[in-house]
Amino acid sequence: MDSSIILTNEQIQNKTRRIAYQIYETNSNEKEIIIAGINGNGYVFAQNIVKILKEISTIKIVLCEVKIDKKNPLKKVETDIPSNDYKNKSLVLVDDVLSSGTTLMYGIKHFLEVPLKKFKTAVLINRNHKKYPVKADFKGISLSTSMQEHVAVVFEKNKALAIIE
Repeated sequence: MDSSIILTNEQIQNKTRRIAYQIYETNSNEKEIIIAGINGNGYVFAQNIVKILKEISTIKIVLCEVKIDKKNPLKKVETDIPSNDYKNKSLVLVDDVLSSGTTLMYGIKHFLEVPLKKFKTAVLINRNHKKYPVKADFKGISLSTSMQEHVAVVFEKNKALAIIE
């Protein structure tokens, strides 16, 4: 099967900006927001959101990498900042694609062990194939695809693409 582009670089930039504004609007009364990106593309997407948030707001933005073994999500989830740094704060968990919800669910489980003030999720692409009751609070696009189709987001130095294979 041939791949086809679902989001161009410009569309990804626009959707990232829109998500950043939505995060800002939801947290406008906060002093600090933790943007926690799931390792790999989720973290790259989180970095892009953080860059825009720092341009548009005066709120302290903290970037956090969430390390999840996507092949074995039952392994211990770790973050690159100590849990005290996000305790009682507003946190947004970020990934590139929400398919079955497995990765996001294990990421959420990790953060439930620490009291948070506010907790939201953000994804660039929501595929509507969830096997867990997890939703994206902020999403770039929702797609109805077949389970056989693979959605990939490719982040390169100065451009990004979302494709379906």
